[in-house]
Amino acid sequence: MLDLSELHPSLSDPALTSMNLLNEVADRYPGAISFAPGRPYAGFFSVEDVHRYLRVYVDHIGPRVARDRLFQYGRTKGVIQDLIARNLAADEGITADPESIVVTVGCQEALFLLMRTLRADERDVLLATTPMYVGVTGAARLTDLPVVPVESGRTGIDLDDFAAKIDKCRRDGLRPRACYLVPDFANPTGLSLDLETRLALLDLAAEQDVLLLEDNPYGLFGPRMPTLRSLDRHGVVVYLGSYSKTAMPGARVGFVAAGQPVRGGGTLADELAKVKSMISVNTPPVAQAVIAGKLLENDFDLRAANRAETELYGRNLRLLLDGLARRFPPPSRVTWNRPGGGFFAVLSVPFTADDEVLAHSAREHGVIWTPMHHFYGGQGGHRQIRLACSLLTPDQIDAGLDRLAALISEWEQRGEQ
Repeated sequence: MLDLSELHPSLSDPALTSMNLLNEVADRYPGAISFAPGRPYAGFFSVEDVHRYLRVYVDHIGPRVARDRLFQYGRTKGVIQDLIARNLAADEGITADPESIVVTVGCQEALFLLMRTLRADERDVLLATTPMYVGVTGAARLTDLPVVPVESGRTGIDLDDFAAKIDKCRRDGLRPRACYLVPDFANPTGLSLDLETRLALLDLAAEQDVLLLEDNPYGLFGPRMPTLRSLDRHGVVVYLGSYSKTAMPGARVGFVAAGQPVRGGGTLADELAKVKSMISVNTPPVAQAVIAGKLLENDFDLRAANRAETELYGRNLRLLLDGLARRFPPPSRVTWNRPGGGFFAVLSVPFTADDEVLAHSAREHGVIWTPMHHFYGGQGGHRQIRLACSLLTPDQIDAGLDRLAALISEWEQRGEQ
């Protein structure tokens, strides 16, 4: 019999149970309509695509090279960095040396590699905009890297709070290594940084000697803005990417572009590859080949390849926001934000929307959502919920909002203040 108190402290942290919670609720109530998962719409998937993409890649490199590349382990950094670099140039205007790219098992591994590498001793901390993706919190716990929250504000990051938190960390003898943020249609808030904020953030990060970890899974699904990396004149941006939303989540292929030089070593990418070699050895070449086939087939332009998806997600977001407006007209105490793209919106409600209310919502009303307190590490968001609309049909959105309105009406009648 093992004792949890004698295992790694992170295993007792609620952050590590957040991702499993929603899956468990969905499994218990399969008939419920779920606004919880921020996943691609499954109607665009075809099993034949997997075979076709694989054939395209094999034709690209030749059958003899393909045999060794697909059946062997391959380089730790990956086998398709050159194609990813071409994709970054086509979609984001980013120039990246293929050797500065490490292909990872989803973006989650990239986060873990960065945190493990940047955490040298107990002085080191990570800044992150709050509310934040729970995968960031969980990876930080596993690597014993404390997270210092930075307010999102109205523009996606409060620059005054960013500077103040850096200053306080240093006065306390801490070493802020980097700041994690999602500049485009962030999970969970849906917020995006405007151009003025992006430029000011880059200058401030360079002035403060703090890296920016730019995570960009949703940037293709809404009005286009230049990435921080494409605007970076200082070399402070480490770019995190994933093909889970734009190609195939089942492939579990992400990457990190980190060409920053390391005194006494090579580049940051080289150091990340050392850590990866001891964790996953490499990212499965077959999965890389499937993603490479999609890139090749679409001339590296995933923005164009996802045009239908972008239209569907935009339509769903409009249906969600318009549906909320019809069900909660002024002077309702229910309010929400209006993101310009992506998968998510945040609803504020006049009662505590915790995991117990979520279970009641699924059981009694047949609708599932995400309590926002999970994205605050339990330190806020208690009267907010995240709604994701990417996976649903218009009829499901409409019916789901009716069920959500019934839940909110019930809780308001209970008189919780």
